[in-house]
Amino acid sequence: MDVKTTKNELQNILSGTRIIGHDTVIQTIARHLRTGKRTSPLAEEKHQNKAKETEKLIKFAHQNRMFFDQIEEENYISEGAEQKVYIKNDEYVLKLNDAIYYASWEDYFFNILLHNYFFPDTAYHLMGFHFDGKILYAVVKQAFVRADSLTDLENVKTFLESNGFVNTKNHDYFQPDLGIVLEDLHDENVLSQKGILYFIDTVFYIQPEIFWENS
Repeated sequence: MDVKTTKNELQNILSGTRIIGHDTVIQTIARHLRTGKRTSPLAEEKHQNKAKETEKLIKFAHQNRMFFDQIEEENYISEGAEQKVYIKNDEYVLKLNDAIYYASWEDYFFNILLHNYFFPDTAYHLMGFHFDGKILYAVVKQAFVRADSLTDLENVKTFLESNGFVNTKNHDYFQPDLGIVLEDLHDENVLSQKGILYFIDTVFYIQPEIFWENS
């Protein structure tokens, strides 16, 4: 991996100066949320602003007809602290995420853009938003991966280290040149099929002081 090239590409993707076809809507929403904010607000400020971001997203979804209500409860298969998962015809899953793991909705959308860059085989496609009257969810579609063996986490570690990610603790990694944190890569979030690793649930964060630094 050419660090300088990769960093420039990622900066352009997250800032929206380089438009990526299937991620255009995500980039537009991230840019919409960023309007009027400082480039790198503190985490505390992000938490304080998250309710305002939610209001902006609800208004944006209404204006652009982006509410997604095609949720079929009979297709429900599981849920965790951050999302609910529904399966459709063994071809793809729908994931409803309320961004609880992130200090801001912008950080959540950055996570999606980073995931799609590093793991295009399991790219997230934003379908819209779902609002149950209390909680706003982003609805994303992702290819369904049927694992045929248990994932050897040493293989995950080897793969990530070959791309400059350092194992910091347990299932968490850090790419010091890019300023990117990648967490929670246990064997339910990385599946194995025919000897190939598929990263299906990732938690990316950026360290702004490193990520946005000019290469």
